[in-house]
Amino acid sequence: MNEIPTPASIGLSREDLPNSYIGRSVPRPSLPKLVQGRATYTDDVVLPRMLHAAFLRSPHAHARILAIRIEAALAVPGVVRVFTGADLAKVCDPWVAVLDHLKGMKSAPQHPLPLDRATWQGEAVVAVLADTRAAAEDGVAAIEVDWDPLPAQTDMETALDAGTVVIHPELGDNLVFTRTATKGDVDAAFAAAHKVVEATFVTGRHTGVTLEPRSIIADYNRADGMLTVHQATQAPHMMQNVFAKHLRLEESQVRVICKDVGGSFGIKVHVYPDEVAVAAMARVLGRPVKFIADRFESFASDIHARDHRIKARMAVNADGTIIGFDVDDLTGIGPYSVYPRTSAMEGNQVVNLVGGPYDFAHYRCTTRVVLQNKAPTCQYRAVGHPIATAVTEGLVEMAARELGMDALDLRRRNMIRDDAYPFTSPPGMRFEGLSHHASLDKLLEMVPVARIRADQAEQRAIGVHRGLGFAAFIELTNPSPFMYGIGGARISAQDGCTVRMDPDGSVVASSGVTEQGQGTEAILAQIVAHGVGVPVERVKIITGDTLNTPYGGGTWACRGAGIGGEAALQSALALKAQILEVAGAMLQAAPESLDIVMGHITDRASGAQRMSLHELGRIVYFRGDTLPRDLPRELVQTRHFITKEYPFAFTNGIQACWAEVDTDTGMVKLLEHWVVEDCGRVVNPLLVDEQVRGGVVQGLGGALYEHCVYDERGNLLTTTMADYLVPMSAEMPDIHVGHVETPTKESLLGAKGAGEAGTAGAPGALMNAINDALAPLGARVLEQPFTPARILAALGRI
Repeated sequence: MNEIPTPASIGLSREDLPNSYIGRSVPRPSLPKLVQGRATYTDDVVLPRMLHAAFLRSPHAHARILAIRIEAALAVPGVVRVFTGADLAKVCDPWVAVLDHLKGMKSAPQHPLPLDRATWQGEAVVAVLADTRAAAEDGVAAIEVDWDPLPAQTDMETALDAGTVVIHPELGDNLVFTRTATKGDVDAAFAAAHKVVEATFVTGRHTGVTLEPRSIIADYNRADGMLTVHQATQAPHMMQNVFAKHLRLEESQVRVICKDVGGSFGIKVHVYPDEVAVAAMARVLGRPVKFIADRFESFASDIHARDHRIKARMAVNADGTIIGFDVDDLTGIGPYSVYPRTSAMEGNQVVNLVGGPYDFAHYRCTTRVVLQNKAPTCQYRAVGHPIATAVTEGLVEMAARELGMDALDLRRRNMIRDDAYPFTSPPGMRFEGLSHHASLDKLLEMVPVARIRADQAEQRAIGVHRGLGFAAFIELTNPSPFMYGIGGARISAQDGCTVRMDPDGSVVASSGVTEQGQGTEAILAQIVAHGVGVPVERVKIITGDTLNTPYGGGTWACRGAGIGGEAALQSALALKAQILEVAGAMLQAAPESLDIVMGHITDRASGAQRMSLHELGRIVYFRGDTLPRDLPRELVQTRHFITKEYPFAFTNGIQACWAEVDTDTGMVKLLEHWVVEDCGRVVNPLLVDEQVRGGVVQGLGGALYEHCVYDERGNLLTTTMADYLVPMSAEMPDIHVGHVETPTKESLLGAKGAGEAGTAGAPGALMNAINDALAPLGARVLEQPFTPARILAALGRI
């Protein structure tokens, strides 16, 4: 038998090997179908007898439903059925989004459609099914609802005040969750500090704006009792459990199919009431039901994120040593915690991540999560990371100015040493291995700081204000079961992969992680090709089908390469060992003396080709009678992987942003941006760089443009792309990406995650760049997005 493989033995450190694909920039195998318009999105699926759903959505932020009159809707040509909350409650059980390890958390039961009250503007209240989407929308327009508008609770600062509107009276108040993490003696440390810097940071609500909106088709076959759901989702097996549990089915009676997905960013990893309503209606009627959200519905009903107000202090000694942090975070989440991952996670992550890159002794951070009559918020790309990073790095820059120190010197003095791991942070996060100092060194090789500072001085002399900002960050990836504990729905932290060799020598791999447009299929193909020893073009990847893939958690928290990739590698290596055992019997050679290189069995010592995999497959599949009787003939292997030693695989990095602020208009021009990121083993540099750049753009979008704006009555004002601004290529600078590699020892592959790194650090780096530009004018902005109006207000111009 072969020895247990090591990274060196399988060539993870040898990019020059013929069949080594780890570390190579391999194009995505899905690109041809995408550019030719041949991808299969949910909306491309058409089933016989299919109906289309449209929803009447609440025009009020908070209102009692007195009566619903549907007679006129049923008379609309093409309308088949109208469903209310009471109709669906007969076939669908409500859910409560809490997790056991979030002690004291509470939320109200939620139904697919509300029974008696609407609690945010845009909440789906009545569903109409028709032969076409247009007929369904005509039916919605014909429905009459008698509303009793109620006072709305929209301001999170007053959510816990006496006499405020309690959105769910049965809960007693609007407090969903609170947590405080403490270490050391914070009050004494701050009292003895040489300097204390403090500020209030605000991050505005924004949302994902995926190119493909939320999409679902549900089809219930009464003959075999099977519910088949085509859905744009990040977690097919999780949704399988959700539909089964709440529609009173067995999991084996539910199949979730997720083919091509046009972006997710966390938006499509949650349970949405209108999507559950689609499945419930399909079960009642025994006919397929399709719902594709339009852009207005997306703005009003997709999860929002980042609605935080953070009051924070940092204490430092005269030499720049950070003593501690004292932080109060308040976040509003809408009227319900979102099922099943909960809306408390973002605030919880702020507690976990403030101060992340630094070694300090005293810490106190509290988060309070409160209800509002606004669209629900939940987990969105880099959950809590950009908030914690902006707070931490904003305070670091303030302290450096107060002390008259260079901000990079202050960072270097306080960063956790690269040889100090394993390390436990004050809030209790266990870091296996990070590279803050190496990352800073790499960044300074990339950023021409001296030239930029000289240019900055020259430009200031002529009234042009430019700034250079930095932000070090840590990123949480590859979560273990610790992250979600036990809740109402099953969220798997493991993932599986089945790898088989077909008779022609090609390889098929089925994985529980999903392709969301980020290149998962390419990464998995590279890993499998590397592990088995075949050309990457000979590997076919199957994802997104609960009936045909091993059970897994799906794609979220940057776990595709770190969890799904490791399962793929272990399966591929097991298949390789199985192939070599068969080859050894056929060639009368010891299996350990053989290898597989580019689809051929070779002599390990000389490299001479002995047999093609095509020939081996032909014999195993069609002339197995010629092989020894006791020789295994199954050329297929399945492995599952889960992290065991650490609850998360933390990554880290640092970013720099060079920006110009027009002090007459308040406009910000992005000049250049740099990122150094350590995601462990880099499997595909091209895809990692794309992910980092995309994350930076998303982070800069939230920092400059994106904002879900409400009025005081809870009316959403940004409901079109004309109102809600997103970054476009013309506004974005050149983004330079560099890497440090600190592989995790939790896996053979050594990969961590990369998709959220850009988003984690970009807002903080930009904020510090803007404030560096404004520093000579005595102005500072701490409220995102950093709009022209806010910059001009800070300058005293308006």
